[in-house]
Amino acid sequence: MHRRELLKRLAALPLASLSGQLLAVPRAPARLLLVFLRGGYDAASLLIPTGSDFYYDSRPRIAIPRPSNDLNSAIALSGDWGLHPALRDSIYPLFTQRQVAFIPFAGTDNLSRSHFETQDSIELGQGSGHRGFQSGFLNRLASELTNASPMSFTDQLPLVFQGPAQVANMALRNVGRPALDARQSNLIASMYKDSPLSRQVEEGFSMRNDVAREMAGEMEAANRHAINSKGFEVEARRVARLMRDKYSLGFIDVGGWDTHVGQGAATGYLAGRFDELGRGLAALAHEMGPDWRDTVVVVVSEFGRTFRENGNRGTDHGHGTVFWVLGGSVNGGRIAGEQVAVNAASLFQNRDYPVLNEYRAVLAGLFERLYSLNPSQLDRIFPGVRARQLDIV
Repeated sequence: MHRRELLKRLAALPLASLSGQLLAVPRAPARLLLVFLRGGYDAASLLIPTGSDFYYDSRPRIAIPRPSNDLNSAIALSGDWGLHPALRDSIYPLFTQRQVAFIPFAGTDNLSRSHFETQDSIELGQGSGHRGFQSGFLNRLASELTNASPMSFTDQLPLVFQGPAQVANMALRNVGRPALDARQSNLIASMYKDSPLSRQVEEGFSMRNDVAREMAGEMEAANRHAINSKGFEVEARRVARLMRDKYSLGFIDVGGWDTHVGQGAATGYLAGRFDELGRGLAALAHEMGPDWRDTVVVVVSEFGRTFRENGNRGTDHGHGTVFWVLGGSVNGGRIAGEQVAVNAASLFQNRDYPVLNEYRAVLAGLFERLYSLNPSQLDRIFPGVRARQLDIV
C-alpha cells in the first residue's frame, strides 16, 4: 500500500491504535460559556418552591405568589416549582423548548459564607480548606482540550482562567472606548520589544484590535438606536458573536446580587436583575443562530441566600443555590439533580438550602459528556472528584 493511501485511510478513522491501546480522539469542541453571578443571588426567588407552605410562611413580604392568572405570580414549571415572572418572556420560552434545565440544591462545601473566599474556592475547583492548586478549573479544562480557544470577557483575567494555558481577556462593555490609544499601545509594545514577553504583548494588542474591528459595525448601529436594550443584553450579544466566530470556551461575570436590603419580590431590585440577565441570555441564544445547538451556557453563583427573609426585606449570605444549564441541545424543560422537600427540617443549619449537588461533580459530568473526557483527564481538572451525570447534555 502506498504511503499516501495509508495516511488517507488512517485519517478517516475515529480511533487510532497504538501498542494495542485505543487513543480516544476528543469530540469536536462544543462552545461552553460559564456565567458567574457574583454576590450570591437569591435562588429561592428565581426557582420558587411553590408547593411549600413553609416558603410562604418564611417570606411574608418578599415571597413570589403561587402561579395564577396574575402576571406577577410565579410561572409554573412543575407541581413543586415555579419561575420568577421577570423571566416570562426570556427564559421561560427556552424552558418550554427544553433548552433550559435548573439544578436546585447546588453549590460548594465551603461554609465560610464569605463572597471572596467562596468565589476563590469555586474558581480554583477545590474543596474547602485546600489551596494547593496554581490554576483555575477552566484553565485546566483548556489544557485538556487540544483545540480549545479560551476567552474571558472580563477586565482582568479571573482566577478560574489563571494557569499555564494562555487565555485572552477583554471586557466588552466599552469596546468603543479603548483604555489605551494607539500612541500608548505603541509605547508599551516598544518597552517589551526584544524581551521574552514581546510575543505575548504583540498578540494581546492584536487580539484587542481584532475585537474592536469585530464590534465596529455594531457600535455604529447602536449610535443609530438599532439596539434599544442595555447592560448585559448588549454585552451578551457581543459575547455570542465572538464565541460563534472565534472562541469555544468563555467566561463572564455579572455583579449586583448581594441583596441584604429591599430585594423586592415579583417587582423591585432583584426582579430587575433577573429581567436583565434573562434578556441577555435569550439574546445570546438568538445571536448564536444555528451554533446555539452546539453551545452550553452554565450559570452559577458562589452561594444562595438565607431561606427566611431578614428584617430589611432582604436575605443574607446562605449556602445552597440553583444552577442553570442552557443550550440548543440541552435535555432541558426540567428540574434536575437530587432534591428534597422544602421545609424547616430540610434546611441546612436551620437557615439555608442544603447542597445536594456538589458543583465540581456536576461540572465534571458536563465536561465528560461535552468533550468525551476520560477519568484521568477529569481528575486533572477536579482532583479526587467523581463525575456526576445528570443527563443534561
